[in-house]
Amino acid sequence: MTELTIESLDQEGRGIAHADGKVVFIEGALPGELVRAEIIKRKPSYDIARAVAIHRANASRVVPRCPHFGVCGGCTLQHADEALQIAAKQRALEDALARIGRVRAETLLPAIDGPDWGYRYRARLSVRDVPKKGGVLIGFHERKSSYVADMRECHVVPPKISGLLPALRALVESLSIRTRLPQIELAVGERLTPRALAADIEPERLIHALVLRILEPLSLSDEAKLVAFADAHGVEFWLQPGGPDTVAPFYPPGATLAYTLPEFDIAVPFSPTDFTQVNAAMNRVLVRRALQLLGPSPGERVADFFCGLGNFTLPIARRGAHAIGIEGSKALVARAEANAARNGLAQRTTFVCANLFTVTPEFVEGMGALDRALIDPPREGAIGLVKALPHRDDERVLARIVYVSCNPATLARDAAVLVHERGYRLAAAGVVNMFPHTAHVESMAVFEP
Repeated sequence: MTELTIESLDQEGRGIAHADGKVVFIEGALPGELVRAEIIKRKPSYDIARAVAIHRANASRVVPRCPHFGVCGGCTLQHADEALQIAAKQRALEDALARIGRVRAETLLPAIDGPDWGYRYRARLSVRDVPKKGGVLIGFHERKSSYVADMRECHVVPPKISGLLPALRALVESLSIRTRLPQIELAVGERLTPRALAADIEPERLIHALVLRILEPLSLSDEAKLVAFADAHGVEFWLQPGGPDTVAPFYPPGATLAYTLPEFDIAVPFSPTDFTQVNAAMNRVLVRRALQLLGPSPGERVADFFCGLGNFTLPIARRGAHAIGIEGSKALVARAEANAARNGLAQRTTFVCANLFTVTPEFVEGMGALDRALIDPPREGAIGLVKALPHRDDERVLARIVYVSCNPATLARDAAVLVHERGYRLAAAGVVNMFPHTAHVESMAVFEP
């Protein structure tokens, strides 16, 4: 046991301290606290510990709401209030920009936050039949473990789903394929209507879809049980017998899902296994902020790199610009084109299939004159793309680039290229609290010549 003073948080939500010339990462500790810690793993350059007593607590320490916190790996920061969580994420972004990118934002954007609880409209829950623990378990993995947490409730998924966990476990236990059903994926959406909806998300019209990953076909008895459960609890079942492309509605047949961006009068149909933002309410704010920062105008040509289903492409087009969405999957490009047509934006959009990880300057030049660009890459970032963008001194220079990131390290790396090699300024940056109670950092950055 050793006493440590916590200096900051790392990107996994652990406290950081120093002892005997080594960095110590302490689970369950917050900045400014004096804790007694137990070392649980020693490495040559660092140790990992857990806090066993708090001698001086941070004023932002709170009692975790979930009884599974500390065991379940779904959350890491329920012991900190929202203000501390956001401050830690802002610091993580600034530290990454300074340490990795050697850049500093001229302006820090106000943090974007939203609902703390019940926000996860997407979740992948593991299923295991463990007789020693009483039968079927459904939940996230335990922290740093392949074991499934014995979850009886979960406060970051919608209350309807949290309340259904015991009944869902009983349902799976009753199925003939309970040992051949390793996963249930949650996808919450809205019912698809003939045109884009123009109202806020209302609980009474939300669809709670449960995708069962099945390794064997259901028996007739299994099918009857799923139908009865769906009718009794107001959920929908989809089945996934193979890869993501095999997902199809089971009950009710022909079921559809969509999410809406009412501010832009847009509805986006999606499949439960498509990539969409986990936090639907925050996605609406994210899109609004991105469009405000990007500032597309009628008559401009604006690129949306890594466009997916058109989450940013369609709002850009709705603002009057011609939006060019670029994505690496032909299937996604076709879906994005269909979404543009459904929302009456086919004439203001163009979609291109291209591998943006190997993109060249010649490809970007071949897109024609571009006024602005939005970049929303996966965690790997967009290093190939940013190296291919026109230099500040080029006549094709972009008036503004908005970069939406889910990984501050790769954002910082790409920012270094944009600033030190391509000549842009990091005009602004800030965080989006897309995943409350986790250490995940979503952020935005604005680059200008």
